[in-house]
Amino acid sequence: MEQQKQPPNIIIDLIKVTKIYAPDVQALADITFSVNKGEMIFLTGRSGAGKTTLLKLISKVESPTKGMVEVDGIDIAKIPKRNLYSLRRKIGMAYQDFKLLPERTVAANIAVSMEVVYRRNSFIIKRTRELLEQLGLQAKINTPAAELSRGEQQRVSIARAVANYPKIILADEPTGNLDAETTERVMSLFDDLHQQGTTLLIATHDTSIYNQQHRVIQLAFGQQNTPQATDSDVSLQVTN
Repeated sequence: MEQQKQPPNIIIDLIKVTKIYAPDVQALADITFSVNKGEMIFLTGRSGAGKTTLLKLISKVESPTKGMVEVDGIDIAKIPKRNLYSLRRKIGMAYQDFKLLPERTVAANIAVSMEVVYRRNSFIIKRTRELLEQLGLQAKINTPAAELSRGEQQRVSIARAVANYPKIILADEPTGNLDAETTERVMSLFDDLHQQGTTLLIATHDTSIYNQQHRVIQLAFGQQNTPQATDSDVSLQVTN
């Protein structure tokens, strides 16, 4: 059967996605939604709701047990491992556990995402300094990541994720270790990228960082339920 062509404005499409971890732990069940190019979406729910798993499926860190995940019009299950770089260049991922190189400096950790796509050194230096200023980390530029606080490590992880201007940014609890002032810095950076046309999917349980200007997709126990929408309701409420 010929696959139906994806609408041109959709950049992420999940169709009946289920994820089961061995032996029988169901992390996600029958998840279906689409994300438009340039959209900012907040993925909410309690710890264990399936938010992190969902982001890992979109970036192909994990593969679904059932269902299909398309990114930028491509069924990512069909991308061979040797070509995964083509997907990863489109996606900036800010992990909840940061995944920094502890012995390398803040500047080096941010630079790595630009080095792998052969950005000019002048671009890397300028972009790194720009992000450190936006996130209030100028004084830490030469500090090894292992010597940073968790909040500082989180900001470095975010800077690395956005440094190369990816089409899509996936952020997993990006303000979880931050105070109110620093949270505002991070959200200001995300807002700037959104205004430039970047697509953002932000997993969070912090209700203070989202509002009715953006769509909210709420998960509970890995399940999704879309109620009848009204003109003023832009959120997808989910219950178990």
